[in-house]
Amino acid sequence: MTGFTVYPAIDVRDGRVVRLAQGDYARETRYEGTPLEVASRYAEQGADWLHLVDLDAARAGDYTLAPLLGEIARHTRLKVQTGGGVRQRDDVARILDAGADRVVIGSLAVREPETVLAWLAEFGSERITVALDSRRDRDGIWRLPVHGWTETASETLDELALRYAGAGLHHLLCTDIARDGMLTGSNLALYAYLHDTVPSLAVQASGGVSAVADVVGARDAGCAGIVLGRALLEGRFTLPEALAC
Repeated sequence: MTGFTVYPAIDVRDGRVVRLAQGDYARETRYEGTPLEVASRYAEQGADWLHLVDLDAARAGDYTLAPLLGEIARHTRLKVQTGGGVRQRDDVARILDAGADRVVIGSLAVREPETVLAWLAEFGSERITVALDSRRDRDGIWRLPVHGWTETASETLDELALRYAGAGLHHLLCTDIARDGMLTGSNLALYAYLHDTVPSLAVQASGGVSAVADVVGARDAGCAGIVLGRALLEGRFTLPEALAC
């Protein structure tokens, strides 16, 4: 398919580049280099986009990476989609004003879809990425855990994805929680299912990527892009190898 985008990811906590295993703050790995240094390296290696996550804000609210966005804009030509702790309309406006190209909205998109649907109408489909972290239950249904993944929303992944698509959402980031940060391979069956269920959405795969084959697999499953975190940071493959796909 055409238009497939590779999104190298940088998760920031306490000013450091880190990765969490399955979203667990107690299972953190830190990496060398400042966020700006890592972003600049990805830009030099040919990236067009960067996926930037404020882990401090994701926990406590109040997005903190606006200064970093400014530095990235000054030193690179990267387009940035970013989020973490987006809870109010003014958060979206502030992050966009700071230089982001898209704002990623996660837990609130599950807890308060009507609120996010209003933001989608106001800011437009190219400025919002809805992130739905999902876990498959014993019955094979893709559920949407909330509140630190300790509770489950009433709507399923496909129900909420269809709802957002019907309101004009274009960019959907979907993470398989069980694989997030685990290097166990992408859940290609999940992304093929999403593509078949909601073909109008530009789905970004996330979670479990360990090899270039996962990038190819996500593309062939109908995804519009893939987010690469730990695999790049640990040198499982290079960004140019991923981009060559």
